Amino acid sequence: MQNNDASVPGAGDTDGDRQFVTALARGLEVLRCFSAQNRLLSNGELAARTGLAKSTVSRLTHTLVQLGYLKLDEASGRYRVTPAVLALGHAALGNVRVREIARPLMQDLAEYAHALVSLATRDRLNMIYLENCRPRSLVTLKVSTGTQLPITTTSIGRAFLCALPAAERDFLLAQVNRREPEDWPEIEAGVQHAMDEYRAHGYCTSLGDWNRDTNAVAVPLTCPDHDLLVLSASGPAFALTAERIEKDLGPRLVYLARSIEAAAGT
Repeated sequence: MQNNDASVPGAGDTDGDRQFVTALARGLEVLRCFSAQNRLLSNGELAARTGLAKSTVSRLTHTLVQLGYLKLDEASGRYRVTPAVLALGHAALGNVRVREIARPLMQDLAEYAHALVSLATRDRLNMIYLENCRPRSLVTLKVSTGTQLPITTTSIGRAFLCALPAAERDFLLAQVNRREPEDWPEIEAGVQHAMDEYRAHGYCTSLGDWNRDTNAVAVPLTCPDHDLLVLSASGPAFALTAERIEKDLGPRLVYLARSIEAAAGT
């Protein structure tokens, strides 16, 4: 639920949109500020994160408390989200019915590869996990549903970008460039490498780019009635070597994606 870029409210420009309800958008921006790393936030902290006036944030948090989405922690004077927010996330996950098809196949690959196998989609300039399957042998990479990762330095994000129409990909990359101008040359080179890799093999890798101790491979997944999804397999770099990905896990993940698409009726 973390908002990493308040300047990107969505894919389109809302200026001049008379149907757009600004108060609702601001309330949702407040909720997006909370995450596993930011469980308790004050009005001042929320104002800094959203760019809204503190008086506006105070009214929004009051309303969200009254609606049951936030609760004030009396000891710290900060707010936390309540389980009521889970109902929104549960409804969203329920719409991604391909998870039911993918889960057993993902678990089989996780056990075979001794890797974390995940299903994700985009949330602004991040990728958000919708499903994770891990083998019993993997004690690291404890990633939960709802966790977000950057879109440009992870295999799961790069695969998503590679599968987008060029105009949409360029729009997102322009947002990244504006947000991270100093890192942009390295980011652009990484994305271009991913595009070349995707055209050659049908998958994208991240070999220590996001986390130096983690390697990963990812493949786009297109299913009816769903937004673009991505499958990935990730694990310790010493186990998921570049050679193993190229000769085994990469092709297996491509095959898994095509199998899921076929079962979902693509």
